[in-house]
Amino acid sequence: MAAALEEDEIDYDDYYSLLNVRREATQDELKASYRRLCMLYHPDKHRDPELKRQAEQLFNLVHRAYEVLSDPQSRAIYDIYGKRGLEVEGWEVVERKRTPAEIREEYERLQREREERRLQQRTNPKRYSPYIISVGIDATDLFDRYEEDYEEISGGGSGGLPHIEINRMHISQSIEAPLTTSDTAILSGSLSTHNGNGGGNINLALRRVTTAKGWGEVEFGAGDTHGPLFGLKIFRNLTSRCFTTAHCGMQFSSRGIRPVLTTMLARHLDKNTMGYLQWHWGTQSSMNTSIVRDTKSSHLTFAVQLGIPHTFIMMSYQYKFQDDDQTKIKGSVKSGFFGTVVEYGAETNISRHSVLGATVSIGVPQGVSLKIKLNRASQTYFFPIHLTDQLLPSAVFYATVGPLVFYLAIQRLVIRPYLHAQQEQELEKQRESSASDIAKKKQEAEAAVLLMQESVRRIIEAEESRMGLIILNAWYGKFVTDNSRKHERARVIDVTEPLQCLVKDSKLVLTEASKAGLPGFYDPCVGEEKSLKVLYQFRGVMHQVLCGDTEALRIPKQSHRIDNDS
Repeated sequence: MAAALEEDEIDYDDYYSLLNVRREATQDELKASYRRLCMLYHPDKHRDPELKRQAEQLFNLVHRAYEVLSDPQSRAIYDIYGKRGLEVEGWEVVERKRTPAEIREEYERLQREREERRLQQRTNPKRYSPYIISVGIDATDLFDRYEEDYEEISGGGSGGLPHIEINRMHISQSIEAPLTTSDTAILSGSLSTHNGNGGGNINLALRRVTTAKGWGEVEFGAGDTHGPLFGLKIFRNLTSRCFTTAHCGMQFSSRGIRPVLTTMLARHLDKNTMGYLQWHWGTQSSMNTSIVRDTKSSHLTFAVQLGIPHTFIMMSYQYKFQDDDQTKIKGSVKSGFFGTVVEYGAETNISRHSVLGATVSIGVPQGVSLKIKLNRASQTYFFPIHLTDQLLPSAVFYATVGPLVFYLAIQRLVIRPYLHAQQEQELEKQRESSASDIAKKKQEAEAAVLLMQESVRRIIEAEESRMGLIILNAWYGKFVTDNSRKHERARVIDVTEPLQCLVKDSKLVLTEASKAGLPGFYDPCVGEEKSLKVLYQFRGVMHQVLCGDTEALRIPKQSHRIDNDS
């Protein structure tokens, strides 16, 4: 819900940054910062009408920030939902004597009421499940070609190109349409073809949320493979850590009615581990138990199934790299009456909404296959490529190395240039859309600097008398330090006076928040990484430091000292 708020409107004002306090700041810390800024921006200190007007605006802004953060209830709302949370329709009638948890519950209730009003205006389905396309490719002729003498007899010749064909295809999609706040209609369908023979089906399901702990669903279907279908599905939370699902159905065909019953019991074993127990009764009965452990850096699955005809044991492991591309490598082993299959592969983000993955499958008696999958937003494209029916080292080698080399080449020649150009376009659009906001923030920052000049002069005099902390130069914005990007223009602003105004008792402390919200600051390059560079003098010695936009900064420090030799 908080994410939805951020998508509605981006708000650059940060009350914590404005007051230069920690998010965990106590009431005393808030009060001390508020009093200092009030002394700085109090309108009565200025006789010039223009300065007085600007001081009133900044004074009111500081007062509003302190008013919100000093009230426990308002602060709880602001911490969870930001300034938008304080403006929700109906919020003003909420009782003030409530805990943060009660406030959050009440806020979510108001949000649900607003969603109900929006729902009445909907005329088209809003939510879509993944659109899946699977294309099976038979490429066994690359490695399992006929003998040369047979090719000569058949007229093919040994120099002919390998024959690669598409032998199967599957397409499926479903659409969810909300009818009321508790009822949803789901329409789904699929088409399949294999070696020239195809079929399809269509299903309609009606789901109703009965209570906060469960829902029920009725399903009707028809197709040319199984005939009419009727089913009932139920979901229920048994406890806070345990839930169950049950699905019973009947398929009508020329052979009669085939009943199907599937039940599953799931339980949270700990914060990151789930246990599942599943039973399936029908023409192919089975019992399956599995344990799934999912953490920030790994995903582990262990499963055992006993059934007719499928009985197997399976274990898979996935390691998640903590990089920008969210790269994952995975491997699994599955063994049963059908044989043994070993799989390994990787997947990575190639753009903000696209994930590309490749898996090599080696099995007995299945042979060697390469599976390529592309997820694009709500769409999934799956390409299983069967390479050979035998365990040939050459097939395993090319299935492993080929996709890796191809991906690295495409990444360097196509994806990176495209993403860079796209990022530049987005930044340019963001600059254009935020130009008026930047101009307004710049005016506010310049007004704040004018108002603090007298205070800065007094602070410098006091610091010079004790050989304390003097800010010589300070810049905030985007610095170009990479030699390969020297053609880019650095976009920085001078923040020497605003920083000197924050010096107290020969110390300067900035909290872990964006510096753009500090008095006298503004964001000169919206959407880009920014830094703060400070050149200062302490005890007559020169110091210099460069810190990130959201990093905490405390000066003076011995590590910032500039050696005389340098």
